[in-house]
Amino acid sequence: MRTPRWTRHASAAAAALTMTAACYTGLAPAASAQQASFYDYSGSAALSSVDPGTVLASRTFPYHVTGLPVPITTVQLLYRTTDAQGAPTTNVTSVLKPPGGVDPTRAVAYQSFYDSLNPADGPSRDIAGQPSGKGTVNTIESRFIVGMLAQGYTVIVADTEGRNADFAAGPEYGMATLDSVRAATRSPAVGLNSRTRVGLFGYSGGAIATAWAAALAAGYAPDVDRELVGAAEGGLLVNPVHNLSYVNGSRMWSGVAAMAITGVARSYGIDFAPYLSDYGKQILSKMQTASITEVMGHYPGLTWQQMAKPQYADPADVPPLMEAVRKIDLGLAPTPTVPMFIGQGADGAVEGTPNDKPGIGPGDGVMIAGDVRELARRYCATGDPHIQYAQYDLLSHSSAMAAWLPAAWLWLSDRFAGRPAPANCGQIAPGNPLTPQP
Repeated sequence: MRTPRWTRHASAAAAALTMTAACYTGLAPAASAQQASFYDYSGSAALSSVDPGTVLASRTFPYHVTGLPVPITTVQLLYRTTDAQGAPTTNVTSVLKPPGGVDPTRAVAYQSFYDSLNPADGPSRDIAGQPSGKGTVNTIESRFIVGMLAQGYTVIVADTEGRNADFAAGPEYGMATLDSVRAATRSPAVGLNSRTRVGLFGYSGGAIATAWAAALAAGYAPDVDRELVGAAEGGLLVNPVHNLSYVNGSRMWSGVAAMAITGVARSYGIDFAPYLSDYGKQILSKMQTASITEVMGHYPGLTWQQMAKPQYADPADVPPLMEAVRKIDLGLAPTPTVPMFIGQGADGAVEGTPNDKPGIGPGDGVMIAGDVRELARRYCATGDPHIQYAQYDLLSHSSAMAAWLPAAWLWLSDRFAGRPAPANCGQIAPGNPLTPQP
């Protein structure tokens, strides 16, 4: 069997970088104090007077993998964006240049699945040679990124959760992603421009950013929306209320619900303490700087009912939670205007989440297939009809990525090549009811 093109490019490029990394150990990134200062805006103009996507600071250094510099030029940008509550803020994105030089006609916005409540875990820190030591996400994702670079794409990697690591705040992810594209195409140090065609690409936490960027683009960043060729996403969060019930008591994924509640509290300035049991307060206290690697599988069987006071055993009885989760419900977001490839696993039992929860049905362990299917069907009916949905019935969240990645990349490559976008709208089975649009 012939090795897939994606695998050949990524493996060869990754091997080449590994062999040459040792030659670049003398090109160290900025010291820690300088690293910290880069993230802080020091301009005299009020951020409210600065347009979203404006570059506020820039620096250039080699791309780092596992703390070692490799011969890929990185331009890191501090830029103005918008947080979950609509306030002006700053964020950092890393723009990686392909070895053969920047092609100003095309770029990929790659959204990382770094999933963390600690700003130090953002991809920009790893890329700058200051890894937090809490996981291997950057190492894993470097293989995907190197494959894109090897094919001549400039790759834009934003800290999608923003400067405060607002985990699960989908709208903030989306705006941070869109403004990172604006910044990358405006910076003279990068080599892109306002006519650069851009593809969105992300799985899991990266899919949250990809999906929300696609949904918000027409309204928030029409200049970016005009240049989008498409969005490829997999392992997607749609309705957080459904997901809270789905992972409740899961062997592997239950702790992620506590992470999301912590992120929602931080993003929207909510104090959930009046609704939590003492045990729940302890759990959320531990979550304040937790990453996905510190949570996944570490809280087997954890339930909302254990974390909440008895009178709040039904999360629907916690008004600020319900108000906040509506803000991050993708089913209530605008319909994207671009072609999409959406992949979703459907055998969560492999990862300890039952496939037969009433009203929910199969998922991948953390994301719900019926929710994603129905979202795809809504997109087919109300937006660009070129929606391709793929469901991996025998795969879980972790394993489905292996099936999604090459298919999604080939799909996105075809969009850049100008080939007609495929669609299978008529073959997507009905899913779970989405939250009614207001």
